[in-house]
Amino acid sequence: MILSQKNLGISQSLTLSIDAKAKKMLSEGYDVIGFGAGEPDFPTPDYIIRAAKDALDQGMTRYTPSSGTLHLRQAICRKLEKDNHIVYTPDEIIVSNGAKHSLYNIFQAILNPGDEVIIPRPYWLSYPEMVKMADGVSVYLNTEEDNSFKIRIEELRKAVTPKTKALVLNNPSNPCGSVYEKHELAAIAGLAVERGFYIVSDEIYEELTYDGMQHVSIASLSEEVKEVTLTVNGMSKAYAMTGWRIGYTAGPRHVIKIMSNIQSHSTSNPNSIAQYASSAALDAPKEQIKHMVQEFDRRRLYMAEKINSIPYLSCIKPKGAFYMMMNISKAIGKRYGDTIIDNSLTFADALLESQKVTVVPGMAFGADNYVRLSYAISMDKIKKGLDRIEKFMSELV
Repeated sequence: MILSQKNLGISQSLTLSIDAKAKKMLSEGYDVIGFGAGEPDFPTPDYIIRAAKDALDQGMTRYTPSSGTLHLRQAICRKLEKDNHIVYTPDEIIVSNGAKHSLYNIFQAILNPGDEVIIPRPYWLSYPEMVKMADGVSVYLNTEEDNSFKIRIEELRKAVTPKTKALVLNNPSNPCGSVYEKHELAAIAGLAVERGFYIVSDEIYEELTYDGMQHVSIASLSEEVKEVTLTVNGMSKAYAMTGWRIGYTAGPRHVIKIMSNIQSHSTSNPNSIAQYASSAALDAPKEQIKHMVQEFDRRRLYMAEKINSIPYLSCIKPKGAFYMMMNISKAIGKRYGDTIIDNSLTFADALLESQKVTVVPGMAFGADNYVRLSYAISMDKIKKGLDRIEKFMSELV
């Protein structure tokens, strides 16, 4: 009984597996500091909880349209027009089971075998696996730390071929925290229109920007750009609703229709109660989001200063999201006890075993000279964890 050869080649999510390992060690009584978190450490706001309770009281527990309730899709349209300056109609919106599901549906809808998808590196680790599951080919575009890990347009132009179907643009980005400025987006958009490929714009971290940076949706630049852009967002990060699993895509009507057909046969509708609560979240003031961003910013500044004070380590201050890429290249080749630190995985394993600190190896993101740290954990844990990392580094020989 031979299993699917294609899907046997799909790797598990390293970030989720590391988070699970940390939680297991915690349950066993170990004092573990986990920097692997991909979710805010804030509770879902009370008004969203109340909306979910209202939905239950009103009996909203049945199937909804597979692409999401009209009520929520209308709320998404209002949000996109107000915040992102893009006008959509509800039939240009599909609600899915989290932004990850949205992305999966996109690649299933637009890719044919052999189609190429350009993915800037470092990348969120699920992009290549999703492309593979849709029979596409990932083409990696290296970015550099001295350019804040952002695409250089001349390099992007070289990467485009007749087989290019899409570019993945994660703005702000995971794992690097990069935020693109309008003129940078305009250059990328111009090339997409010129060469005829889609822009898959993952904007799940749009609310989390710092140092005066303003998020710009690439689809807002012009109608021509909007026609080749699939904008993905969701409730997980800005609203601390990771477990509620609501994401959405806005894009050309013909692509959204195919995505809706796929979803109708794979998952049906997203959770009805979470959809109702999400409508309430999108229509509410953003005071709690602002408070969360201020706290993330405080942690970000402390973490960057501390890392840059530790021998053999360095980082740049990210402008968005809640992750930091820590450069460990100067530690490669050194030894901790009997362990040679020869890549990001051995670094992460040795750190976990010796200091009970989890970080995500950069090899998961295509960047083996780095490890990713999340500052979506309390300041006390950040301080304690970085002190342990400093001790670890002092014992390298």
